[in-house]
This record gives sequence, C-alpha cells and structure tokens, in this order.
Amino acid sequence: MASGARNGGGGAGPRMSAKLDRQSSNATPKAAAGKQRLSSASAAGAYRRTSPGPLPAAGGGRASSDSAVSGRVRVAVRLRPRNAEELVTDADFGDCVELQPELKRLKLRKNNWESDTYEFDEVLTEFSSQKRVYEVVAKPVVESVLEGYNGTVMAYGQTGTGKTFTLGRLGEEDTAARGIMVRALEDILADITPETDTVSVSYLQLYMEMIQDLLDPVNDNIAIVEDPRTGDVSLPGATVVEVRDQKSFMELLRIGEAHRTAANTKLNTESSRSHAILMVNVRRAVKGRNEMEVSISGENGHSSSMMGSFRPPIVRKSKLVVVDLAGSERIDKSGSEGHTLEEAKSINLSLSALGKCINALAENSPHVPVRDSKLTRLLKDSFGGTARTSLVVTIGPSPRHRGETTSTIMFGQRAMKVENMVKLKEEFDYKSLCRRLDIELDKLIAENERQRKEFDDEVERIRAEAQLRIAEAERECKLALENEKMKYHQEYLDSIRILEEKWKVHQQSPKKQIKKDESTSNDAGDVHNLLQNEKMLRQSAEEEANDLKNQVSHWKKMEATATAEVVKLRKMLDTEASRKDKLEEEIGVLRSQLLQMSLEADETRRSLDRGDGPGKIFPGLDSLVSQTRASQPKEQSNGPKQPIAQLFEQVGLQKILSLLESEEPEVRVHAVKVVANLAAEEANQEKIVEAGGLTSLLMLLRTSEDETIRRVAAGAIANLAMNETNQDLIMAQGGVTLLSMTASDAEDPQTLRMVAGAIANLCGNDKLQTRLRGEGGIKALLGMVRCGHPDVLAQVARGIANFAKCESRAATQGNKVGKSLLIDDGALPWIVKNANNEAAPIRRHIELALCHLAQHEVNAKNIISEGALWELVRIARECSREDIRMLAYRTLTSSPTLEAEMKRLGIKL
Repeated sequence: MASGARNGGGGAGPRMSAKLDRQSSNATPKAAAGKQRLSSASAAGAYRRTSPGPLPAAGGGRASSDSAVSGRVRVAVRLRPRNAEELVTDADFGDCVELQPELKRLKLRKNNWESDTYEFDEVLTEFSSQKRVYEVVAKPVVESVLEGYNGTVMAYGQTGTGKTFTLGRLGEEDTAARGIMVRALEDILADITPETDTVSVSYLQLYMEMIQDLLDPVNDNIAIVEDPRTGDVSLPGATVVEVRDQKSFMELLRIGEAHRTAANTKLNTESSRSHAILMVNVRRAVKGRNEMEVSISGENGHSSSMMGSFRPPIVRKSKLVVVDLAGSERIDKSGSEGHTLEEAKSINLSLSALGKCINALAENSPHVPVRDSKLTRLLKDSFGGTARTSLVVTIGPSPRHRGETTSTIMFGQRAMKVENMVKLKEEFDYKSLCRRLDIELDKLIAENERQRKEFDDEVERIRAEAQLRIAEAERECKLALENEKMKYHQEYLDSIRILEEKWKVHQQSPKKQIKKDESTSNDAGDVHNLLQNEKMLRQSAEEEANDLKNQVSHWKKMEATATAEVVKLRKMLDTEASRKDKLEEEIGVLRSQLLQMSLEADETRRSLDRGDGPGKIFPGLDSLVSQTRASQPKEQSNGPKQPIAQLFEQVGLQKILSLLESEEPEVRVHAVKVVANLAAEEANQEKIVEAGGLTSLLMLLRTSEDETIRRVAAGAIANLAMNETNQDLIMAQGGVTLLSMTASDAEDPQTLRMVAGAIANLCGNDKLQTRLRGEGGIKALLGMVRCGHPDVLAQVARGIANFAKCESRAATQGNKVGKSLLIDDGALPWIVKNANNEAAPIRRHIELALCHLAQHEVNAKNIISEGALWELVRIARECSREDIRMLAYRTLTSSPTLEAEMKRLGIKL
C-alpha cells in the first residue's frame, strides 16, 4: 500500500485512495476552480522556465562573450523509498508527497484535505533506476562537457535521503547500482581519443570550512585562488591525477571514500559530515580546422612537401564538477552532540550561505554573497556562471520530516529560476605547435645533411676518376715516347756503325781503290744512296717525334680541361659551403622566432579574451612561414643547442643590443625579449653589462611607451640585479629612480611584478640601504600595493623582508643604527595588515620582515603602538614554518620592552 502511494504513476492502495476521494469530494467547486487556475498558471510558468537556450555546435569558434548563451539550471526531484524504521513507525500514515512523473509534478500534502503542487524538469520515483537517473540528470551535462563546456551535477537534500547513493555509489557488487560519478567517467573515457585527449581528476571534501584532499589526506587545508582578471576560482594545491581507464578511476574513488568523514546519527548510520567535490578536467584537441599543406622550395630547384599546420592547434578545456552536499539536519532529530554537533553547525551554515546565493540569483539581486562560504566560492561558476548545471534534490516520504521535505522542494524551485551563461572553452595550443615545428626543422636539417653527403660523395668520385684518367694518359704517352726514341736511336747507331765499317775498309785498301776506280765510284754511289736513305729515315723519325709531341700536347690539354673541371667543382663546393652558412643563420633566426612564439602565448590569450579577433592570432607567424619557405635548414655540427644560446653565438651580442634601438616596434620587442632571456643565465650577465646592455635597458625603461617593452626590460634589469656588482652599476646609473617612475606610471600587474622584483633584489644589498631609500625605492615598493595582485604583493613583501634583514644584520654586527627606515617610510601598518595574508609567499616574507624589525630594540615602541606585538605572538604560536616560529619566539624573549609589554597584557608564549 505504501509503495503504491509513493509511486505517482502507479495505482494507489485502498486507504490512500479513500483519502484522495474524500479530499476531492470535500473541496467546494469554487475552491476547486481556483486551484485549477493556480495549477494552470504555475504550469505555464514552469513550462516557460523549462525551455533553456540551445547550446552552440561543437565546431563553434573561440570562447568569447559573444558566444555565451543563456541556460537555466535544470532541477530533478528523486523520492527515496521508505526504510525499515519508517515502515514500522509510519505504517498507519500515508506519504507526505505524491508524485506524478508523467506530468513532471509533485504534490506535497499539508493535511488530508490540502496539498501544494510543484513542477520540476524531472520527477523520479522511488522505483527509478540509477541508469534512468543518470540519463535525465547528468548525461546532458556530460555531453556538454565533451563538447567543450563546463558542467556541474549536484545533489541536495535532507540527511539520509540518498544523495551519496545517487552520485557516488561504486556498484562493485551490482553494476546496475552505479552512481552518476562512475557512469559519467565511463561516457567520457569512451568518447575521448587517448592519443590527443586527456582526462584528469581531483577529489576533495569541504569539512568544517577547510578544503581537504581526499587523494592525499596530508594536504588538509587547500587555499582557493581567484583570478583577479576573470574571477575564475581554482585550487592549485589539490592533487590532480590523469585517468586513462575506468579501473584506475574506480581505485581513486575507493581511496577518496575511505578518507571522507562520516558519522552515525539518528537519521543515518553513515551520515556524510562533509561536502564531497569531484572535479574532472577534460582537454580535447579540435580536429580538421587548421590543417594545410606547405611546399618549401630550395635554390637548387628541388621541392619537398611538408604536411602540418603553421597555425596553433585549438584545444577545448572543460570541467565537470560533481558535488555531493552533506545533508541538512535538525539537531533535535539527528541527536548530534559534541564534535558531531559542531560538524552539523558548519554544514548548516554552508548550506544556508548556498541558499542565500540561490535566492539572490533567482530574484536578480545586484549583490550575490558568494564570499560568505568556501562552498559558494567553489560553486560560483555553477550558479549564475558559465557552466551548465543540473541539480537533483532528494526527499523522503515520511510525514515526520514534512518540514525538511518542504525546505528541500523550495530550494529546488528557487534554483530553477537561476540562469547561467554557458560558454565554450577554447584556446590555442602553442606548445604543441612549437613541438611540431621543431620536428619539421629536424626533418629538414636531416634531409639537407643527407643531400649534402650525397653531393660530396659524387664530387669525390668525379675527382678520383679524373685523376685516374690523367695518370693513365701520362703513363701511356711517356711509354710510347720512350719506345720511339729508343727505336730511332738504335737505327741511327746502326747506320753510323755500318758507315764506319765501310770507311775503315776503304782506308785499309787504297791501292785496290786506285786500281778499281769504277768499283770505287760505284761504292761512293752506294754510300751516297745510303746517306740519302739515312736523311729520309731521320725526317721520318722527326715527323713521328712531332706526332708524339702533338699527342703529348693533346693529353696535356686534356689534363688542363680536367684541372679546370676540378677547379669548377671546388668553386661549387665553396658555393655550397656559403649556402650552408646562410642556412645555418636562417635556422638560428627561425629557432629564435619559435621561442618568441612561446613567450607571446600569454599575450595572445589575453588578446583573445579581450575579443581582438582572429586577425591578431600570432604576430610572428608570417615571418616564420616566409623564412621557412625560403630555406632548407641543416643540423648544426655541434649538436642541439638552446634557441637563445644558438642565437647568441650566431648573431652576436652587439648586433642583438643594436636592435634595441630599431625604429620598428616589433623588432625592439623581440630584441628586448632575447636580452631578457640571456640575462636570466648568470654566465651571460657579465657580457651583457660589458657590452652596454644595462645602459640600453635603462634607456628603454626611460624612453619607451610600449607596455610590453617596459615589462620585459624591467624583468631583464631584475635578472641583472641579482648580481652585487650589477647592483652598484644600476644605482650609479639612476636605475632606482627609473624603476620608481615606472612603478608610479604602470597599471599592468605583470609590469609591476617585474619592477617590484628588481627593487626587491636591490633591497638585499647592505651597502645600498640609504641610497635606495633616498631615491624613493621604499616608497615605490609601498606604492605598488595599490595593484592588489598576489604576485606583485609577494615581490613587495620580499623586498621589505630583504631590507629588514639587512637592517637587522647591521644592528647585530654592532653598527650604530637608528630607527628602521621602513618604519620612517610608513611600511609598518601595511606589514601588520598583511601579516596573516592567505597567500603563503606573502605571509612568509611579511612574517620574516616583522621578526627582523622587532630584533632591534629601538623599533620596539613602534611595534607595540602599531599592534604588531599581537602578530609576533601569533607567529610564535601558530606559524607553520618552524624556523620563523622560533625566530619570533627568540625575538619576543630577547627584547626587554616587548617582554615587559607582554607581561603587562598577561600574554604567555
């Protein structure tokens, strides 16, 4: 009977049916008509509120104020079945609510005759499955998160009504009982691409107004950081775990649930005593929007095709927040006492603050008290922010808790009136672009080296072949000439020998010659013929010798031709070497521009947030593309180097410093950024100062009106100011005066942070104390606190701590020191005001400064009059750092004046 009454869509038992019949019959026609009109009006209003604006398509543009659309908070109500206790105690009573899920209505009975009707976006009976609850409450939000929007799923209700069952049930024994957390991660991990997308998880609890890490219980007081520009809140101290599969996520949930605080009350045996918050960060790459093909042609006519994008890839960053609120409870019903009572008070206070914010947003109040509780600060984006939010309110059927059920229903009704401006979260991935360009550069350098090696091998082959041919020709020519010479010389010797023999014979027989005149004449004729033959042979030998000489001359010409070809090849080698040097210079320029792109990432994001449009996406992109098309980089022989160091070696420091005086603003901006990066390395600081870099930076700070140049120049001066020698030069060249003027004119927090860092470094020099104060350094530091940015305040606090430490050191060494210059310049009130600052870096420096000021007895009266004594006592008692705590204790116990004042006030350490 009870279960039938609780199921609004099913049949009712006899007793409940009778009650409903009596209620309908006793109502007058006029009252029935009035109720009918009221029901129709409320239905119309609810239907108007139920129509949220459409979400943008997944392929939409970058997130901006123009892309935001209105989306109402969607609210579902879920009824818990009766538990064992209620089945006994409420057996004679009907349920206090009646559900009509087909009409999305809920009736809350005041008594047996009257009831109020409320409409919700979804009405879930006690028979609704966990899968049904997930599909109607959380799945639309999860789909929006996968498309790039922030989303929130939250459960609200009285303790013991099933909030943790709805959201955080693991379902290890029965998979059908899995809650929204487990099912949401299943859908997210199934939709992402592991190669390009990432999912990371943080699991926290808000216990007694302290944010604790459920994955690392030691981290039990996480600070909330709020971006002063956008107002977004974040928890940088929380543990973030990247999730790759469902198994690892389930293990994280088990660890978190084991550390979550719970207690046994009369209303729930395992009552959650903290608000649990699961944060799921999804980072997805947007595909198919910036791919193009670029052809790079070299001077030799060859071309290669390189697929890639010279535009930064677009990524979508979205966040799903699942909030399991602790249940509201009445102390008289829950029976809480002792520490459990304090927990209940804290829970009710935070839920009350959340209710006030919902009321203010529902009524369009100009002031929403989001800072009243850490819970409302964490949910700032979920109600009235940019997230798509779904709320499930859980109620019980017992008439004994009608008041709590009414309060829960009214909370859901007010939440349905809250409008959120849903925005797509897109940004450019500059790091991925830089990695991609580095890979392409390495490929081009490797290809150029391979082609060069092939060319060198071909030149060596041609040279070796030419030398072999020349040597072979010389050898053949020399051998032929020697053979011919030996042949004709032998014939000549043979002819002479024959003539000599005949001449001897003629001399030995003169008488016979006289007697035989005729024979002698014949012999003379023979000799004459022989001589003629000899002449002809000589002429023939000379002609052959001339032919051989012509052949030798021909081979020498061939040798000269080969030599000319070798000279030509050597000239080609020299040309290639010059081209190599030119390519190496262009590679250096290209790598320096890649570094500039990563340095300008933050400025580009700020430009996108201001709505400058896609025309100013990447100032250095055009020059990068043009230089890449005109070059074929080569890998340097000395191995990989850092881009700035490579630029320093190839271009030279003097040329870089000369660019600081360029008439083109962009050139000056890039040059000062390169100098700032070089100044960050201690090895380069002396070279920069010797080359006049410090003077050039101070001149830029004095003359430039460009905020970027002033910011980067101040950062470079801050790097140089870390060296004691450079500190004297900065003071000698009026650097403190220039920094003070920049601090008074600048409004950009980053510029102020750089200026404050430079002055803070100078404050650590004992010799410069009086000059630094005389030139307005302390006044400039205190003037920069007007910005209120945590990073600026941290640098100001560091400078004051350095200055106070130097004064304390001088007093300890026995030097005659008067009252602190910091106190004379009015720094003590600001120190006292920020001694307990939420930001740890600011608080740590200010605590150190206060301890150092109190160590000098002459400052004791000002310490007491300005109220700093109480802060010193707090530091000595509560400071988380033991060294600072002990320093404060020693300071208080060693000062007679401070000891006397503590004794008068009855303060004991």
